[in-house]
Amino acid sequence: MLKSVMLAAAVAVTATAAAADCADTAGACKIALGEYHIMLPEGATAKTPAVMFLHGYGGDGAGVYRNKGMTDAILARGYALIAPSGRDRDGSEGKRWSFHPDRPETRDETAFLRQVLDDAAARFGIDRERVLLSGFSIGGSMVAYAACEDPTLAAAYAPVSGNFWRPHPDRCAGPVRMLHTHGWTDTTVPLEGRFLGGTAGRPRIAQGDVFEAMRIWRETNSCDEMRADAFAVDGSFWHRRWDRCTPGSALELVLFPGTHAVPKGWAGMALDWFEAL
Repeated sequence: MLKSVMLAAAVAVTATAAAADCADTAGACKIALGEYHIMLPEGATAKTPAVMFLHGYGGDGAGVYRNKGMTDAILARGYALIAPSGRDRDGSEGKRWSFHPDRPETRDETAFLRQVLDDAAARFGIDRERVLLSGFSIGGSMVAYAACEDPTLAAAYAPVSGNFWRPHPDRCAGPVRMLHTHGWTDTTVPLEGRFLGGTAGRPRIAQGDVFEAMRIWRETNSCDEMRADAFAVDGSFWHRRWDRCTPGSALELVLFPGTHAVPKGWAGMALDWFEAL
């Protein structure tokens, strides 16, 4: 275990080779339902908190670590960074997540993510009570569907630039702690959503509406008002927060003046939110 921590800490400072590794073991961590990658912070203990971050469409777990600004910020705060890989895309490179309500399920993704966390807890001492589940684009959508299906999967959820798709869920299983971040000028996954597909062999599907997703989360958390209870501007982040909700839950929408991306400073902002819960 000590060897694992020391090697992971050294790699966190230097670079990229460990991005494709299972801590001190070359290659991805293999489990029954798939694989994941992990980097541990310097001084990791038997109870290390973690951010599990889900890649976007066509990416993979190793690719998450290419966002060095985000990776370094998470590790510097004392969190492990866990990056699972989706399933192979038919006839294409890269991975995808199986969550769309109108598409056949290729893997029980919520079961897979739980298996990743349980394995990381057993092998690397990850604290299952202090896990923030996040993801970008369709990785963010996967976060939303996992939170909706099993609110106990992680301590809190922080999707970026992705949430539910149409048809939106009728209901979710129970209250959650949810921080949704989205670019004001995102045209890849617009706040209102857009249509995709419609070509031969690929039926038309529609992305979801972030404002409708927030309505669903307000209902899930039994918030008293449609209107947000608190507003704040923190640098480039514009916050809308609902406070009068189920005790122990949390709901916040953060917008930033940018397009389809994980914005600069997001990791620090999200971890500040998570630690304040």
